[in-house]
Amino acid sequence: MRLLKLVPDNTNIDFLRWRFITTGISILLIVASVALVATRGFNLGVDFVGGQMIRVSFTEPAKIDDLRKRINALDLGEATIQEFGKPTDVSIRLPLPEGGDAAANAAADRVKATILAGYPDARFDAVETVSGKVSKELFTTGAWATGLAMVGIAAYIWFRFEWQFGVGGLLSLFHDVTLTLGFFALTQLQFDLNVVAAVLTIVGYSLNDTIVIYDRIREDLRKYRKMEIVPLLNGAVNETLARTIMTSLTMAVALLVLVLLGPDNIFGLTLAILLGIGIGTYSSIYVAAPMLVWLKVGPNSFVPVQPRAPAGERMGRPERG
Repeated sequence: MRLLKLVPDNTNIDFLRWRFITTGISILLIVASVALVATRGFNLGVDFVGGQMIRVSFTEPAKIDDLRKRINALDLGEATIQEFGKPTDVSIRLPLPEGGDAAANAAADRVKATILAGYPDARFDAVETVSGKVSKELFTTGAWATGLAMVGIAAYIWFRFEWQFGVGGLLSLFHDVTLTLGFFALTQLQFDLNVVAAVLTIVGYSLNDTIVIYDRIREDLRKYRKMEIVPLLNGAVNETLARTIMTSLTMAVALLVLVLLGPDNIFGLTLAILLGIGIGTYSSIYVAAPMLVWLKVGPNSFVPVQPRAPAGERMGRPERG
């Protein structure tokens, strides 16, 4: 029985032929993502802004305007109400009332009673409460965790290979994280601790994919001393292509099932990882590898320099008569 091969043996695709185009596209996407984050910001969840989050499921598509009118009549502060995954699912976000946990629980009970009065079939899936102090600490900790992970990974690649590889790996990770954040700023999907966990997962996956390609590039640099750098990089990417495609495809299939059929509370997590896998695969080929060309890496870049012998030893000692 023949094994199924999605990628034929001995592929010879000229990936770096399009390096100028792909680099330009990546730069444009990074600029656009940064602009979206700066102008639109994120739809921060309760984890990061503090307050109460109540998730409600209805038997029919939710009437957002009617819900907003009913809840605002309770005078609990400005309510943010939006669909959560499905038209029948709604998330209600309210500021924290003064008075601690007792006041927060009382406010949640009032909201529940008001919704049940108009929609007896409503089901309350979750009620979450996070204080403002805790939310700021969570946001700061999440940002530091992501930044330190990227710097630590770049340092590892620098130590494991050479500084050019470290710079290429760091830029590849920056590309992946920035585009993922830009997607959440564009779609205004809820950004919470699950998404931070997804971003850290993307960093780890992208690192793994990049290191596999970099390791093959280093082997080929030692093996083919006279080969030009662009054909050498193309060869290394093609040699690892089957592994890259199969790993990404199997993970993407599992995640796609979770996105379509999984529970709503992990929708942002699975969607972010699914997006990151596609971006990470792209960046390993079209960002990490071409970056070595821009950094002037060549077959002789890492050849140890032999110390020059003293002039007397090079000329030889005079014979004794």
